[in-house]
Amino acid sequence: MKEKNLHSKNKFNKGYDFDALIKINSKLKTFVSKNQFDVITIDFSNPEAVKELNKALLFSYDKITTWDFPKENLCPPIPGRLDYIHYLADLISTEKDVKILDIGTGATCIYPLLGVAEYNWSFIASDIDFASLDTAQDIIDDNNLGTKIELRKQADENNILKGILKDEDSFSAVMCNPPFFKSAEEAQGANKRKNKNLGNNTVRNFSGNNNELWYIGGEKAFLHNYLFESSLYKKKSTWFTSLVSKKENIVSLEKSSTKLGAIEFKVIPMTQGNKVTRIACWRF
Repeated sequence: MKEKNLHSKNKFNKGYDFDALIKINSKLKTFVSKNQFDVITIDFSNPEAVKELNKALLFSYDKITTWDFPKENLCPPIPGRLDYIHYLADLISTEKDVKILDIGTGATCIYPLLGVAEYNWSFIASDIDFASLDTAQDIIDDNNLGTKIELRKQADENNILKGILKDEDSFSAVMCNPPFFKSAEEAQGANKRKNKNLGNNTVRNFSGNNNELWYIGGEKAFLHNYLFESSLYKKKSTWFTSLVSKKENIVSLEKSSTKLGAIEFKVIPMTQGNKVTRIACWRF
């Protein structure tokens, strides 16, 4: 099954070789079968199958040999996450000794892992949740990546950059995959609709990982808070970037960036299959 429209440098843009992936992660074998169209695949409505597939994809990198996290945490789709890394690499192609700040890294620590595996970048990664940071630190330690990835706790959930940045910090780019729901109820409803579309009646309990999914005011409020805080730390990073799932949020973000003194604002489109998203990028 070919992944459509992934970045040209994405190692998974030609689809999945399940025989090879099973050799990398033998647990995947249980979940691989032919579907009604006689195509070898997995049931993407099964969280365990999705997790084992993404483990296999991640373990295809020599630098990553272990990756585990609680069921309550979201399992990130590796090809899509890798696309953000590649587009960021294009954006900062002239930078040397690249250091990235990952806002809201989550329990999986996925962007730092991929950034180190693909480009040997260094990372500072933040989160507001102690349990997520503990899990992420275990992943870092188990893969011997302590010299490449440093975790920081955001003590105030109202802040994004404040309280994380230190005087000596200097980054090539800041990256972020923001929560896009306004409340736990909205997230729960979206999950119910998604599972119905996948033919799965299971309703997932999001209580353990609210910060991954929702933020008061939703994606728009988060992005504007992030943009404002970036204007307070203009010299801390060459670029500030974020995924933006709702294209209608781009217009107001660009207008606000101009008012706050940004000298450049650009949007990088990303397409994975039927899913269309974008990266907003600005600099001062």
